[in-house]
Amino acid sequence: MDENGISLTPTARWLGYAGLLPQMICVALAASGHEWQFTAIAGGFAYAAAIFSFLGGVWWGQALAGGKAGAGAYLIAVMPSLIATALFLPWSFGWEWPGPALMYLGAFILLSPLVDRALGLASADFMRLRVHLSVGLGVLTIILGIVAEAIV
Repeated sequence: MDENGISLTPTARWLGYAGLLPQMICVALAASGHEWQFTAIAGGFAYAAAIFSFLGGVWWGQALAGGKAGAGAYLIAVMPSLIATALFLPWSFGWEWPGPALMYLGAFILLSPLVDRALGLASADFMRLRVHLSVGLGVLTIILGIVAEAIV
């Protein structure tokens, strides 16, 4: 329990950690040379982009619930979906392979708890889980980008 008396349930923690499984599967399939490796790379990007966009929704919700956030918090909250879309565009137009976009996306996810800390709206228990999950998903997404680059 944190200083506000808020604690995440064990179910919330387990489901949070289970959220790393799809990216683990994508990394394993991409690295295996399996016929689904390109699908795994695309799926891994889509999953990471969806989670990153979801984080923006979390920030928006925390700003609303906290009632003390200014316009800057809402501006920051819309950035993950805009960044994820921007990272997808070069790949979708065939301008460059997805490896660099995956590495950037992974880095943004890895650093995203810094936004939570700056906003100051998350409970301590939630922040611990956020850091674990963001490090996990961020590193897995960067690894997927490295694997994608090695395939080229």
